[in-house]
Amino acid sequence: MAGYGHRTRGRTRRWSRPGTGAVQDRATLALIGVICAVAGLFVLGILLGPAAILCGWLAMGRTWSRARPLQPMIAVILGAIDTVLALITL
Repeated sequence: MAGYGHRTRGRTRRWSRPGTGAVQDRATLALIGVICAVAGLFVLGILLGPAAILCGWLAMGRTWSRARPLQPMIAVILGAIDTVLALITL
C-alpha cells in the first residue's frame, strides 16, 4: 500500500538475513520436538509422542542423512518411546 508519494514497486522487505530461514526453522522444530517428547513422558503421551516424532523428522529435513543433529534424533527417539508407552497403557 503506497501513499503520500511513496512507491512500493521493486522494494521488498526482508525480516531476516537471506538464507538463514530454513536453518532457524529446523532448529525451532527440533526444540519443539524435544519439548513435546519430554512433556509426553509425563502427560498426554498419545498426542505428544507423534507430534515429537513429526517435529523431529521435519527438523532432520525428512531424511536419515549421515550428519544427524542431536536434538532431532532425541525428539524422534523419545517420541517413539512416548507413543509405545502410551499404547501399552491403553
